[in-house]
Amino acid sequence: MTALLVLPQPIARLPTTLRSHHHRFAFLQRSYKLGSTSRVTAMSSSSDPSLETVAPRAAVTSERKLNPDLQEQVPKPYLARAMAAVDPSHPEGTRGRDTRGMSVLQQHVAFFDSNGDGIVYPWGDFQSRQIDDIALSFLFCPGMRAIGLGFPTSLATAFFINLVMSYPTQPSWIPSPLLSIHINNIHKAKHGSDSETYDTEGRFDPSKFDAIFSKFGRTHPNALTEDEINTMLKSNRNMYDFLGWSAAILEWKILYKVGKDKEGFLQRETIRGVFDGSLFERLQDSKKSS
Repeated sequence: MTALLVLPQPIARLPTTLRSHHHRFAFLQRSYKLGSTSRVTAMSSSSDPSLETVAPRAAVTSERKLNPDLQEQVPKPYLARAMAAVDPSHPEGTRGRDTRGMSVLQQHVAFFDSNGDGIVYPWGDFQSRQIDDIALSFLFCPGMRAIGLGFPTSLATAFFINLVMSYPTQPSWIPSPLLSIHINNIHKAKHGSDSETYDTEGRFDPSKFDAIFSKFGRTHPNALTEDEINTMLKSNRNMYDFLGWSAAILEWKILYKVGKDKEGFLQRETIRGVFDGSLFERLQDSKKSS
């Protein structure tokens, strides 16, 4: 059966050309109404209280802001990356980097495993040295020295890190008298009172990394000053987590010492590089060439 289009009598009496203009006007009018409705819907969704990141009665949420546009800058920023430290400038992580199937946290530690056996000692490459060389190599702390730390800082840092992180990473309940760190279990040595950029399995969380700068980068949106680092360290403290406080202070103070630029800023790319260990390689190459 063929459906017939029956025009209202007043329109039917109009000439064909005028009827055409009338229908076009009606179409545009409907389109405008739909467009207005869409804009209203978009405005109402953007003002959805469930999407707010600032609570009027919690001043701290206004002081430490989040980036509401991160999803437009990084694909799925809520998805922690297992092997790549991603940000808006590096959506696929460090270009050309061989992850060797390691998590981002494992990559961070692997730089200090100079012989690639998966175990880090305070003095660096233990298995490739004779026993009578251990004391000497401990004093030099090759991994720490390679990134530009002086002798006293290298010695104290290497001893503290291995002392604290050795036991949680052991494959058994027996502690290691040599304070070895097993890279396969490094996620078990993750401390609290940090930025939480590493999750509990050693993945890299892009949203947590971005929050470092949206919350604390007041002077420059993609860098931190020493004072801003101190503010961040205090803000990230978990209650009574004295070990976590100490570890976080040590890590960030060392990073600032070796990574700050001439203006005293710790740049976003420098901080990103420390998470996947690529910064250590750059510092080592720079030290060799100087």
